[in-house]
Amino acid sequence: MAGLNELIHQPTRLRIMAILAAISPERQVTFAFLKATCDLTDGNLGAHLHRLEEAGYVTIVKTFVHQKPQTYVEITEAGRAAFEAHRAALQEILESG
Repeated sequence: MAGLNELIHQPTRLRIMAILAAISPERQVTFAFLKATCDLTDGNLGAHLHRLEEAGYVTIVKTFVHQKPQTYVEITEAGRAAFEAHRAALQEILESG
């Protein structure tokens, strides 16, 4: 049986990764979208994204849109592979019960 990814397994990070993995590879989501969807504070979401970025699972791009700061988050190929492996491990657990 494949092992669970402890970094992704944390419930909030699992939700973040599931949202990002569901988005087509050529699209990005905004920090504000993730914050609202996951019902998190700026600081809480920022801390989780920082952990995922350190692991190489997401990239964070800060830019300006109409002279306002905008932060975009995108899953990396490594992040997508790690999420799929974690999802497969969860599926294996569910099917073995």
